[in-house]
Parts: sequence; C-alpha cells; structure tokens
Amino acid sequence: MLGRLYEKQNCSASRALELVGERWSLLILRDAMFGGYTRFSQFQKSLGIATNILAKRLEDFVEAGLMDRRPGAAGEQAEYVLTRKGLEFKTVIIALTEWGDKWVRPGPIFYCDQSDGRPVEVQLRRADNGKRADFADVVAALR
Repeated sequence: MLGRLYEKQNCSASRALELVGERWSLLILRDAMFGGYTRFSQFQKSLGIATNILAKRLEDFVEAGLMDRRPGAAGEQAEYVLTRKGLEFKTVIIALTEWGDKWVRPGPIFYCDQSDGRPVEVQLRRADNGKRADFADVVAALR
C-alpha cells in the first residue's frame, strides 16, 4: 500500500491508488486477468519480482477484496483468485494499455472478445442513455 497518504482525500481515484498504485500491482493484476496466473510461483516467474514484495502485494489484494486466497491441494501452493471486485479492474488495465499504445509505444498485445477475436476498446458513455461521451466534454462534479 502507499502508506495511506491519500486516504483522507475526498477522491475515489486517490483511494483506489491506495490499493493498486504500488509498483508491480498493475502487472500482478494483469497477469491474473489475462495470463490466468493464480499461483505465487507463476507471478514470480513471469514478473521477476522479489518474493517478499510479491507476498506483500498478494496479501494486500486479499485484504482489499481484489483476490481470494484458496489453499492448494496437498503439496501444492495456495491459489490467488480474482474476485468480482478484482475482475472489474480489467477495464482499467485495458484503458491503460490503450493509452500506452497510443501515447508511449504500441505493444504486441491487444485485447479482444474471446468469442470471435474482434478487438475491444474502453469508451466513455453517458450513464443515463448509453451514448458515447467525448473525453473533452467530461468534467468532475460533486455528487
């Protein structure tokens, strides 16, 4: 976690960063979502992350409700399985990838519908009627 630096701010984005803003967090979630990884050793091998840091991140995700820790069968490692809360973070990973492809450097991976292989994208839509909203027209407002 980020040390609770932002917990008193009245901003959902800053509170979300408390859960996922640490280095490695997004990559662990990405590997769980799109790589199907559930075991400590899979994450460690994929990312090359130090074991103490990985253990802490997984513990934080379980505590925050992004993952469930399920005991492994006899002799097997425990599994870390995304919860609904964790799975809904998929939109953020896709949006970040799209932004990186456009503004940093295109990567070799794109996200698609598994039923037909067609690419998917994240879009802003109005909550009341589902019509697409332009980024330039979206502002922050108090509830």
